[in-house]
Amino acid sequence: MLAAFAAGACALACPAVRAQAAPRVVVIGGGFGGASLARTLKREDPGIAVALVEPNGHYTACPLSNAVIAGLRDMAQQHFGYAGLAAEGITHVPQRAVRIEAEQRRVVLADEVRLSYDRLVVAPGIDLNVDALPGYDNAAAELMPHAWKAGEQTRLLRRQLEAMEDGGLVVIAAPANPFRCPPGPYERASLIAHYLKAHKPRSKILILDSKDAFSKQRLFEAGWAALYPGMIEWVGLSFGGRVTEVDAATRTLRTEFGEHRAAVANVIPPQRAGAIAALAGVADRTGWCPIDPVTFESRLVPHVHVIGDAAIGGAMPKSAFTANAQAKAGASAIIALLRGREPAEPKLINTCYSLLAPDYGISIAGVYTPQNGLLAEVEGAGGTSPLDAPAGVRAEEAAYGEAWFATITGEAFG
Repeated sequence: MLAAFAAGACALACPAVRAQAAPRVVVIGGGFGGASLARTLKREDPGIAVALVEPNGHYTACPLSNAVIAGLRDMAQQHFGYAGLAAEGITHVPQRAVRIEAEQRRVVLADEVRLSYDRLVVAPGIDLNVDALPGYDNAAAELMPHAWKAGEQTRLLRRQLEAMEDGGLVVIAAPANPFRCPPGPYERASLIAHYLKAHKPRSKILILDSKDAFSKQRLFEAGWAALYPGMIEWVGLSFGGRVTEVDAATRTLRTEFGEHRAAVANVIPPQRAGAIAALAGVADRTGWCPIDPVTFESRLVPHVHVIGDAAIGGAMPKSAFTANAQAKAGASAIIALLRGREPAEPKLINTCYSLLAPDYGISIAGVYTPQNGLLAEVEGAGGTSPLDAPAGVRAEEAAYGEAWFATITGEAFG
């Protein structure tokens, strides 16, 4: 099946041959965005040849990984393979893309094999900008884990919490916007508090934040007061929350106002689009990728589309739900472009569930449409969980979050 993407000289030089061949779409990245777009393309237009370039044999999902850190979930439940995509006629290419030859419309793989495309989709997720924080690097992450890419870092943070003595201080350093999963650091603090309350009740959690406000803040703070009184302290930017330097050897985090020595330090560094985005030329100076909000086509490189965390999504946050929604809209736009039709203007939805305890969930939702070259939120179309909701509603939202995870992983991976 990979022969359909062979970058032979005739395929590139002979217009008649190119015109008669099935349209070819190469998707780089097998996360929620890339996998969802590949499946949507193949289901809505089986005549399109689709290749998914993803070096890993399975994807490790970040949603619900905070529950792994808290000992509420097994890491195996976060793993999803690509057999479901292959069964639908999508070619999984288990290699790494190392270069994009945009003028020739080719993807170069690690073994120097070239794949031709009519449309390319770049869905690389994020890379961690570890160099942006003095004292923090990949070696430091082994002592002060970020756990912002689910996997071994998730397990490491869990082991450190298990080894910590009762009465220890857990410090979470949250980055400035934009970053993947805006409510994530605060859900993490909540679920760590759930673990500590049960096993190490004299321990405390300190959140040092590079922002003065965060997603679902009132809901989180109300939940902390009800579930974990006196256990979680949040310090915002204006009160000295921004971490300016770390000393990994002593697990010390310094701010403009002082320093904090942690028993366990979770440092979440600034982020940028995955590395292939820069190599493809679709990332700008911000490190993220400007796109057309109707087609998700790069504003920098023609015939290349960017979806998910890597894209500059305007008001739309970086989340798995967002990646899945953009994948569906992006697939429809690509089909229209390949078939000579005008792409329809999308209306996109994002819903984000957060757990504060196994039976305590909260959510936020928004609707987004293209406006002034970006994705803008439709005023009054979204909202958050009620601040004064009873326990039964919180339990229902926790269950909704679990059901959403089952649905989105099924849509992406089968």
